[in-house]
Amino acid sequence: MLDAARTTGRARRLGAGLLLALGLTASLLAPGAARAQEEGPVQLSGTLKKLRETGTITLAHRLDSVPFSYLSAQGQPIGYTVDLCVLLAQRLGERVGRELQLRWLPVTAASRIDAIVSSQADLECGSTTSNVERQRVVAFSPTLFVAGTKLLVKRGSGIRQFRDLGGRSAAVTAGTTNEQAMRDLARRFRVDVALQASPDHEAALGQLLAGKADAFATDDVLLYGLVARHRLQGGYTVVGDYLSYDPYAIMFRKDDAQLAAAVEEGVRELAQEGEIERRYKRWFLQKLPGGPALGLPMSAQLESLLGALAIRRE
Repeated sequence: MLDAARTTGRARRLGAGLLLALGLTASLLAPGAARAQEEGPVQLSGTLKKLRETGTITLAHRLDSVPFSYLSAQGQPIGYTVDLCVLLAQRLGERVGRELQLRWLPVTAASRIDAIVSSQADLECGSTTSNVERQRVVAFSPTLFVAGTKLLVKRGSGIRQFRDLGGRSAAVTAGTTNEQAMRDLARRFRVDVALQASPDHEAALGQLLAGKADAFATDDVLLYGLVARHRLQGGYTVVGDYLSYDPYAIMFRKDDAQLAAAVEEGVRELAQEGEIERRYKRWFLQKLPGGPALGLPMSAQLESLLGALAIRRE
């Protein structure tokens, strides 16, 4: 799919990253320490300095953003973004030249930005949209997924698009770009839809399943994930055109130049090695833990973005 040149000399490190992503170990190997010694001492600042001093990195994760960041049956954080965050954290360990311990911090859509701004977490590993408004207060990695707002409705409801919500209600997750998109569209097109904000995706889905809302509006990929996880294919369907454009990325603290450079370099390495593509296949094309496969091929937009990342800089 991506034909850029890739390196293959990181098997030991990638294998360790997989174990970490599955929650089987809480440490990150740092084979980059030798490289750091060869290059000489580096004057670290900000987050990287803290990582070297504490030997710990805190990863914020979601509880119900299938298949990006959610809990396994054993209560461990798993998912596409979780996998990539663990591998990225490993590279940050290389950068600071020491073994890093992983700490996990659960967050919601409403609390995730504050967790980064307040330094409770160093990286946020969820399904977070990178947009201009959020970039005023936090920073983002290169784009790792492209999604957009759609509607989940009960089959036979008569709802096929946004305008069909006139006189009806729709559940949204508080603190998401989907909530704002729905409010903006309702105002712009004068659609009389009652929006019901819930604290998380599961609660919003519960409003729809209980008949308390006529639709649930969130990113299409999250809707497909929830439908698969709860085995709702027979009774519910995703409908409508895209109501927003949502590029997902890993979130971290703003105004930290060393961290920003390390995150971008780490993501580029993952793209060059084909690791992002492999993780995509794992979470979007293969069977999910405890559920069926989503069967979502990589979009042309994401393939193009990853192809650009995989181009080596001279």
